[in-house]
Formats: sequence, C-alpha cells, structure tokens
Amino acid sequence: MAGSPAALKLNPTPGFGVSETRRMAGIGIVPSSVPDYLAGLAWAGSPAMPVFDSAAAGGIARSSDNAIPVPPWPPLAPPVSRLPKVGTTIFTVVSALAAEHGAVNLGQGFPDFDCDPRLLDEVDAAMRAGHNQYPPMTGWPALRQAISRTIALIHGAVYDPDREITVTAGATQAILTAILALVHPGDEVIVIEPAYDSYVPAITMAGAVPVFVPMTPPSDQQPTYTVPWDRVRQAVGPRTRMIIVNSPHNPTSSVFAADDLLALQQIACDHGLIVLSDEVYEHMVFDGACHESVARYPALAERSVIVSSFGKTFHVTGWKVGYLAAPAALTAELRKVHQFMVFTVNTPMQVALSRYLSDPTPWQTLSVFYQRKRDLFGAGLARTRFEPLPSRGTYFQLARYRGLVDRCGDLNEAEFCRWLTTKVGVAAIPVSAFYDEPRESGIVRFCFAKRDETLERALALLQAL
Repeated sequence: MAGSPAALKLNPTPGFGVSETRRMAGIGIVPSSVPDYLAGLAWAGSPAMPVFDSAAAGGIARSSDNAIPVPPWPPLAPPVSRLPKVGTTIFTVVSALAAEHGAVNLGQGFPDFDCDPRLLDEVDAAMRAGHNQYPPMTGWPALRQAISRTIALIHGAVYDPDREITVTAGATQAILTAILALVHPGDEVIVIEPAYDSYVPAITMAGAVPVFVPMTPPSDQQPTYTVPWDRVRQAVGPRTRMIIVNSPHNPTSSVFAADDLLALQQIACDHGLIVLSDEVYEHMVFDGACHESVARYPALAERSVIVSSFGKTFHVTGWKVGYLAAPAALTAELRKVHQFMVFTVNTPMQVALSRYLSDPTPWQTLSVFYQRKRDLFGAGLARTRFEPLPSRGTYFQLARYRGLVDRCGDLNEAEFCRWLTTKVGVAAIPVSAFYDEPRESGIVRFCFAKRDETLERALALLQAL
C-alpha cells in the first residue's frame, strides 16, 4: 500500500543492488554513498520510532542528516566467555614491558637470529615453482614422508605418512586439535604443572576438567624439577581420559629419563588413558642424553599423540608449522577437527621443509648448537647473584633470585620480573605464571635462544647487580 516500506521504490546505492540497499536501510546501516532522500527515509502512517544516528555511534554515515528509523531493539547482551579465566598472557605483558623500557628480552621463547639461508632459498624456489595453492588437508605428501623417515631414524618407530602424520599450523594448533578431537565434555585431563599455557584453555574449550599434579620443585638434594609419578597415579579417576606430558620441559628445562617413560606407560596402560606428548624441544637435549620419546615405547606409542614443531627446530617460530604423529585410529579423529579448524597449512613452507629435511645435519647438530649457548649464558649467570639451576634441555635457563632480596626487596616472581625488566633492563618470565594458581618458588626463566652479543649484553647488566 502507498506509504509502506513495500511501496517505496529504492534506487540501488552505487556498488549495491536493490535488495542490498533495502536490507541496509532496514537495519540502520547507511553507507555514505546512499542518496540523501534514502538516508531520511520515512513513510506516512508509520509509528513513531527512535532514529539511529550512525555517525554518533561510530558507524558509516557521515552526518546526522543520514539518520533513519529503526525499531527500539535492546542492546546486545555482553558475551558469556568460554574462557573467563584467560587474560593477556604473561609473554605478551613481559615483551611489551621490555619494549617500553628498552630491556634485553630474555623472556619470550624465540630466537633473535635468522634461520639457515638455504631454508629461505627453498621457500623462494617453492613459490616461484608455483606451489602457492592449497595443499592436501593432511599436509604436503613429501613433508609427511620426510617426518616419517625422521621419526624412524631417531626412534626406530614407523608412522605411516598417509594415515598417521598430519601437518599443523604450529604446535599450539596441534595441541588444541588433539584435545578437541579426543576429549569429551565431562572428561578429566591430567596436567603436570608448571605447564605450557595453552593446555588448560584447550581443555576448557573441550568442556573437560583439568586435574593438576605439581612437579616436585628443586631442592638442595635434587636440583631439578621432577614428576611425582605416584601422585600422578593417585590423580587418575573414573573420568580421566588423557594425560599431557612435555619433555624436554618448558619451563623447567628438565628432561624425561627412561624410568619416567616406563612409569608413564604403566599408568596409561593400567587406566586406558590417551597420552598427549608435547615434544617440540625434542632436538634440544644436552650433555649426551637421549630424547625419550613416547614413540620409542610401543605400548605407549599405540595410545599416544606426539606434537612437534619445525618453528623450534629450525629457528622459524613465525612460520607456525608443526605436526601430529599418532596411530591411524587416533589420527582419523584428529583430522576431523583439523580440517575444520585450519583445513591446511601454507604450501611453500611445507614444500621447503620437505626438501630441507633431506639433510639431517641441521636437526642432528641442534643440541650442540644450543648447548654452547646454554654454557655461555649459564657460566655468565653463575658470576651474578642469581643461582642457575641445571638446564638439561630446551633453550631455557632457570635461576633463583633469593640472593637479590637486599636489592629488590621481598618480591614475588611476577613483581621481581617487573623490577628486573624496568630497573635492570633484562626481561625474564616468572615460573609461577605456568601454574593454574600461582605457586611461588623464587625462580624465574630466561631464554638463551639469542645471539651471543644479546646474551653478553644481558649478562653485563645482571653482573652489575
């Protein structure tokens, strides 16, 4: 009827069809290119309605002349958070603080040096060869084959590249994928603390419940963190579905021995648990020790999902390429989630990595490379008032700071790291940040995946204390 919205003849807005113009007018969105007569749209006999001034609301309209009538809908209710306990990570906070104060950032775990130029050349070659479209969802075939060969070479375990290996967008995506695929609402997941900060949010998003078992902290008799396997066994209940382990361990730099894997195997097999094994620092084990992967233990391997990361291994953390290795039955479920989470991972990096892995030297020499940096930083730290703890793997170094109380006061770990960053000029991470509920031990974490000159600059500042 005349005067009703249906009777109005709408000329299309430039760039929009009639239907799009009508839809935008009906919901109060007015692009600046809409004619003035449409912006002031009203019709005879329509009930009085409040007008929405999109310019005042920060919208697209450019003036209050472009106000149109809208129904009196209530405002959108605040969202109910899926992760109500999650805020800005400690790594973001410390890195921002370090940048603000010009501090040497030994907090967040990434290198400040470049990767092998040969790897960059392989990426360039892959791009120029036309490898720029979607690869298979499961990963570039040659890369999956290279991963399978590498695992077999190191651990003597055979994973089918077609049915048991999946390339992921980094280790964090791999962890989330594994938990969402294999853990159900109401299940319990054992988390050994201190722990990498993505584990618990992933468990929460799966609707499951984390059950925390703290590691035994260092003492004068035992200078490293250890896992109390008797307490892990006690934490298993009828709803326990998974246990997450990490070795070499972030943040403590501890490394599982064979006895640890045997204890884990006994618990997992006795109770029918899935093991999620975070092995992203697998090639950084020091002093001639061996990385004890779950892949080395057949009874564990058949119920385990292994996570690893090329970003850590080849100094390219920004590439975000990792992988999952698991038995075919588990992998089938992992891929169901993976395909709808990221579908696939960037092609040229996968092609480059597949070719780069043909030479095992880079990963075979990584422990020697980082052990030299550990020794450089550890020796320098021993000449400060810090007390360095043994670093047996990863690229992290823990240290007690109780010898500095006379300089900084009796501060908790987070307060101490803020003081160290803002007043001394060196950023570190509090170990307490790796617990669901902070546990104070007077220990902080430094990252030595840095150029020698960066480490020496930091040491000079710490030695001046």
